[in-house]
Amino acid sequence: MNPEKIAGEFSVSEGMSVADFGSGAGYFTIILGQMVGESGKVYALDIQETALDNVRVKTKAVGLKNIEAIRTNLEVVGSSGLPDNSQDMVLLANILFQSDKKSEIILEAKRVLKSSSRLVLIDWRMGTGGFGPPDERRTDEVAMRNLVTGEGFVFERSFDAGQFHYGMIFVKP
Repeated sequence: MNPEKIAGEFSVSEGMSVADFGSGAGYFTIILGQMVGESGKVYALDIQETALDNVRVKTKAVGLKNIEAIRTNLEVVGSSGLPDNSQDMVLLANILFQSDKKSEIILEAKRVLKSSSRLVLIDWRMGTGGFGPPDERRTDEVAMRNLVTGEGFVFERSFDAGQFHYGMIFVKP
């Protein structure tokens, strides 16, 4: 996966507020922080404090002051601590395959997104071989699209997220 190339698909601009759900070590977080600029804000949310420590180190190393790392369990609606209708975009990159509570994570994204804002989803393709999680942990692209639209989002478009992943953009009505 090429985060720099993929992030170009997100329609992120200066001044936006973006939540990176399941940020991990911050591959997208840092890029998003650069894209939203000083007038924007990126929230890196993860359950693992060690991952957030990596985000903090990288943020400091590149001199960004617009990224806030928050430890939270995104499987609990309301747990992010972000206000309702506060985000211009939520990114779910390689997080849903890890959870048996996908709907709860999607609903938390819906809660924090402003109306007409985007949910960007990247996850593992089925049947791509031994790289990544086993197929039992992956969700077929059509099933994932149906899950997200079933939670009230409108499908906007798919995008190329590389050989092993699919990418989709949804809009909160």
